[in-house]
Amino acid sequence: MKPKTNSNLLFLYTKMKQTFFLVIAVIITLAACKIKKENQSANSYGDDVLQSVIADADSLKTFAFVEAHVEEIKKTLQNALPVMLCGDTLNEQQKLAQTTALADTVFTANVKNKENNQPYRNEIFAVYPARESDLANVKGTASITNTYRVEMYNYPLNLTSIAIVNTVQQRVLAVYTQAQTQPDIPLYLKNIAIKIAIESPEVQVAYGIKPSEKEALMASTKTALNRTRCERSRHLCVAPTFVKDGKALWAVVDLTDYKLVGVRWTNVGTTGEVASPITERKLQDDKITACFCEKETVLDKQGWKMNYMLTSSDGLRIAQVSFNGKPVLQSAKLVDWHVSYSGTDGFGYSDAVGCPYFSQAAVIAFEPPKILSLKDDNNIETGFVLEQVFKSEQWPKPCNYNYRQRFEFYKDGRFRVAAASIGRGCGNDGTYRPVFRIAFAEEQNNFAEWNGNSWANWQNEKWQLQQATTAYTAQGYQYEFTNKNAEGYFMQPGNGNFNDGGRGDNAYVYVTKNKLVPDEGEADLVTIGPCCNTDYHQGPEKFIEPAPDDIQNTKLVLWYVAQLKNDDSKGREYCWAESVLQNGVYVTKPYPCFCGPMFIPIPGKK
Repeated sequence: MKPKTNSNLLFLYTKMKQTFFLVIAVIITLAACKIKKENQSANSYGDDVLQSVIADADSLKTFAFVEAHVEEIKKTLQNALPVMLCGDTLNEQQKLAQTTALADTVFTANVKNKENNQPYRNEIFAVYPARESDLANVKGTASITNTYRVEMYNYPLNLTSIAIVNTVQQRVLAVYTQAQTQPDIPLYLKNIAIKIAIESPEVQVAYGIKPSEKEALMASTKTALNRTRCERSRHLCVAPTFVKDGKALWAVVDLTDYKLVGVRWTNVGTTGEVASPITERKLQDDKITACFCEKETVLDKQGWKMNYMLTSSDGLRIAQVSFNGKPVLQSAKLVDWHVSYSGTDGFGYSDAVGCPYFSQAAVIAFEPPKILSLKDDNNIETGFVLEQVFKSEQWPKPCNYNYRQRFEFYKDGRFRVAAASIGRGCGNDGTYRPVFRIAFAEEQNNFAEWNGNSWANWQNEKWQLQQATTAYTAQGYQYEFTNKNAEGYFMQPGNGNFNDGGRGDNAYVYVTKNKLVPDEGEADLVTIGPCCNTDYHQGPEKFIEPAPDDIQNTKLVLWYVAQLKNDDSKGREYCWAESVLQNGVYVTKPYPCFCGPMFIPIPGKK
């Protein structure tokens, strides 16, 4: 009989052999799974921009309504012009604008791969009447009468192409593209996203029951979910959201792949069942559209003169701004609201604000612009403010938004570009990042930062983050704009110093050369950056990278992206709103978070 120790060694040896072969089997299995997954990814719809997009249509046939739509896409890709047309909602003039745009070779230059002529998936998302701001880069004189804006989206390239078309002349007046951007989706795609969400088992399990289509909120607002193709491949994604028991369930739907890519919960808290009263809403929207979206309004007050109008997607825009006859701004507007609800999962919304009708706006102008008086602590008038409210109809209920945009003008030549979120949004852990675009009027500007001892010029386009170590002058100035005569403005960022409840902007500042081209912001921009990046990739960096331009003695644009963290804790509410009982009825109590820089004339150079 063998010794007991040898038996133990034999037993151990046998177990090690079994474990070794088990590990080898697992490795082989995982490798096979990885190969299979990689093969599926390589063939997956929309992963490779050089493919014709429907390489593996069978993988998309999850639902009958998706299958039917994929068949329409496949038919479209066989056409000489592989562009899916806008639906039956267009009137005859809009259809003519669409046809005219598609006959223009510049507008359709990117519908196929230029190397192998394979078709890309393209779709006309919208055709709507042009605004005055759409004509900013049309050469020669043009009128918005009988003029339309046609928007086409290229799925694999994540590219938006825009044509400005006159239907009487049947001529394209201007064409431009906006890379890595997505127009607002048409109604039928919104409905597909809602159907995918409510029919998906993951949503039904998470929600407890199958939600109804009527419960879906924010279903057409673009979103992202980090570490999915919504982020990596810049797929077109939206997030139908369902509120239940003080929480919001986000169903993130990829409309490039037609599938649910994830579900996430956020806390929204509880609130009363009443929202702000809506009286004759449609009549109000008609008035706003006719008076402030379709034409510019001239404002001449206290030495300040400008034009202002509501844009389709860039909020309230001011232009040709002067003070005491001296040009100050070419234009200023609020391009985007990026709203992120998780620093780890990285999901949220990219909101546009603008006109009620024929608009890219996710949150619309709720009332006409207002001109209000600015007064100091002694009740002495110091200037005026031009203010615009953008609001969801059911605010302050969860997943409804309220944004405020303000332009402040002072008798002494100062001005401020500001905005605020009034809450409540879709969560209590949100970060709001408004994207301002401010274009200065001077032909030869220079830009400098205070380095703690002196002003240091920026030689090339670049960005910078305001943080705890940022240096300021004794007056709180961080930057200065000057022209060739050393005239100009100091810039003071938000540091909780403007008596509006702001707690500091923690802002990204970008300075770019104003090339006077529509795709860099002269015309209305669709949402230019992802909702949920926590670094400098907020959209304006695409106008700097990869080769920054020289910005010495040239026209300049300042992009200002504040970062505002909301808070619903008692006594510390910020970027928040709630309904509270007061005298037996619910009233809304807002806690706004204002942000934005002040510009102060350099002494003696007003």
